[in-house]
Amino acid sequence: MKKSCQLLVLLLASGLSAQAQEIIPLYAGTVPNAKPSSVKEVQSSPGVYRGITTPTLEVYLPDKATATGTAIVVIPGGGYGVVVYQGEGIGTAKALAQKGVAAFVLKYRLPSDSTMIDKTTGPLQDAQQAIKRVREGAAKWGIDPGKVGIMGFSAGGHLASTEATHFDKAQIDNPGNTSLRPDFQVLVYPVISMRDSLAHRGSRDNLLGKNPSRQTIELFSNESQIRPNTPPTYLTHAADDKVVDVDNSIAYFEALRHQKIPVEMHIYPKGDHGFIFRQPSWIDPLFDWMKRNNWIR
Repeated sequence: MKKSCQLLVLLLASGLSAQAQEIIPLYAGTVPNAKPSSVKEVQSSPGVYRGITTPTLEVYLPDKATATGTAIVVIPGGGYGVVVYQGEGIGTAKALAQKGVAAFVLKYRLPSDSTMIDKTTGPLQDAQQAIKRVREGAAKWGIDPGKVGIMGFSAGGHLASTEATHFDKAQIDNPGNTSLRPDFQVLVYPVISMRDSLAHRGSRDNLLGKNPSRQTIELFSNESQIRPNTPPTYLTHAADDKVVDVDNSIAYFEALRHQKIPVEMHIYPKGDHGFIFRQPSWIDPLFDWMKRNNWIR
């Protein structure tokens, strides 16, 4: 009976650790790069959002007994047209919290000429601000400011990799010069390139417009933006992905490898796009990688 009670307490504690503690506005004041608009946030289907004009972070903290000090900003995908908030965001955050990782789900602004002065920089501003908020709130949330990573799915993977390769130029107010560099990046069936040969056309059109310049295409083709200080990377993709070609991950892997950035990639032969919803075990190799790199115990 005593062991049963102890087990029940552990299970209850585990369950509580996977609940959101708070949802906070991403910006304390005015949202940068915004312009007056009648656009309203809506759920286009359960847990899928569009029309986001007030970005937020939803906080999932692990139980103190299992906390590792590591934090991850989680960026759901949706082709830069919607945010698959529940499935790729909340579900992932709960799994991370169970492993002792503080998870922060980013509900970011989708690029739109009707809500932004410059739609190409709006999502990146939100990703930079998310890293900044988490790092500056490290003491409050029990986080090591040197163990703050970023994780993105599909177009959210493009946004995560953009933040991981464009952190040197702040697109937000940063008077304290807080580091905007993620300490590591995790990219799941990511859009990486905006080049004609690789781009997911819907994501490119939504972010860059129908006729972007060659310079803009190269700037947001993140395989061409790798530098020696690009963070260590974990990539996973399915070879038969019919939405975002696996060559996005392969091109990024090769660029990272040639710059001698630590990178690990897991390619499944089958699974297509969004395989995390059909293969729950996809996350196990990620946790192995995190353990080997001392992000979790």
